Amino acid sequence: MKGEKVGIIGGGRFGMALAESLAANHVDVTLVDRDWTVVQSLSQSPIRAVFGDATSREVLVNAGFKDMDVAVVSISSSMESSVLATLNCRDIGVKQVISKAESDLHGRVLERIGADSVIYPDRDRALRLAKTLTSKKGVVDFLEVTDGYSIAEVAVPKPLVGKTVIEGNVRREYSITVLAIRRVKDDNSGLRDMIISSGTERLREDDLLIVFGPDKNIDALNA
Repeated sequence: MKGEKVGIIGGGRFGMALAESLAANHVDVTLVDRDWTVVQSLSQSPIRAVFGDATSREVLVNAGFKDMDVAVVSISSSMESSVLATLNCRDIGVKQVISKAESDLHGRVLERIGADSVIYPDRDRALRLAKTLTSKKGVVDFLEVTDGYSIAEVAVPKPLVGKTVIEGNVRREYSITVLAIRRVKDDNSGLRDMIISSGTERLREDDLLIVFGPDKNIDALNA
């Protein structure tokens, strides 16, 4: 997503967390909120914060949403505001509109008026937990990125203990990418260091791997 422009409407917990995560990954982010304190809180942030009400088409145009690759409508407490903001994004020609919904009815309305995708954060968190609890023993946590693909934290499979990621041919054998290793600190604190994997680190039995790839391949890694 680097190089793309993302507009976020609503600086609540979900919208703010999304904006900060994207900005940390060098994505060009503009956030629109009608709460001045939210806008001011981002004055020293790489996030471009704009004060205004997104139910006004003019506010979005002035904020540059016509040039956005993606708009995320993260206001959901008011269905009317959510619907109007989604309509405005669609009307001014945003390439992709993703809207947050609080209920099935809300989601169906958003789909009917042209949202490309509807997300249900609370439901998604519950499904992710269920997926984690019902996944194979070696899977510690899942974060679904898109249908069929996830970032997962997994225990090191026994055949890989003592080997490096390169020696284990993880990418070729399982078609997944090891992003990082979470390793227990040597100070007996029980905390873990995060090691960005170069593929040459020798894996320990108590390491956790953060991997990306198809869900079926992640499951196969711990079969």
